[in-house]
Amino acid sequence: MPKEIGSAAVPLRIASLQPSITLTLERLGKLDTLVACTRYCIEALPELATRNLTIIADSWSTKMEELLAVQPNLVVASVPYRMESLAAILRAGCPVLTLAPHTLADILADIRLLAAVAHASERGEALVAEIASGIEAVRAQAAACDSRPRVYCEEWGKPPIHSQPWVKELVEAAGGEFVGNAGKTTTAEEVASLDPDVLIFAWCGAGARVPLTRVVEQRGWQGLRAVVEGRVYCVPDEFLNTPAHTLLAGLACLASAIHPKIFPLHRQLISLSPSRKQT
Repeated sequence: MPKEIGSAAVPLRIASLQPSITLTLERLGKLDTLVACTRYCIEALPELATRNLTIIADSWSTKMEELLAVQPNLVVASVPYRMESLAAILRAGCPVLTLAPHTLADILADIRLLAAVAHASERGEALVAEIASGIEAVRAQAAACDSRPRVYCEEWGKPPIHSQPWVKELVEAAGGEFVGNAGKTTTAEEVASLDPDVLIFAWCGAGARVPLTRVVEQRGWQGLRAVVEGRVYCVPDEFLNTPAHTLLAGLACLASAIHPKIFPLHRQLISLSPSRKQT
């Protein structure tokens, strides 16, 4: 990015192609730099609806023409990408910052990077410290638990895909054992053979609307340990699949699902079992 961009003479004009970027800019106090964002950004941060921003497609499906129309001097994109969309972003000729986190360390590094670009490094460090300390607080509390339940986490249903490596790290911080290969596809039969203690579903783009009963029935999972014991849950998509500070809410959901006797039931954790009521 040219040095003059982001100065008083040339203010930042950011096109955000993922909610994680927009949410981070909000915490950095830099929403005023936004000139365009996706509809998913507005779903994640409803206050944006009053800002008269241009709505564009995300990192998966954006087109050169829509980027050129809003004249950003920085496009910020993040996973998931599609090669055609990356090519369109590059053809637009705007400076581009592309993020591809896999781990919690990657996410914290990306927050620092975005904060530096937005001239908000101090706030970035404070946000990184908040996330890191929140994770460590849960890890310390979970360390007192005698058991480490085996947890299956799914980010997509057709085909079934294990949640990302950062979710594996969150499961471990919450005192559980992540089963399967993070970020990789699997099958109903493979999951059944693992017979996890806890089933967690957070489908990309589904919010909190994963049809738990139908999934269990269609996959023939009625006899699995987690189903019999009523430990099947839906975690809102943005809490586990958005690489931002919202992962702390996802961690709280995971902790209450994995060790319900230690951690209070999170109000946005949806259970297949009618015996655990949200408060």
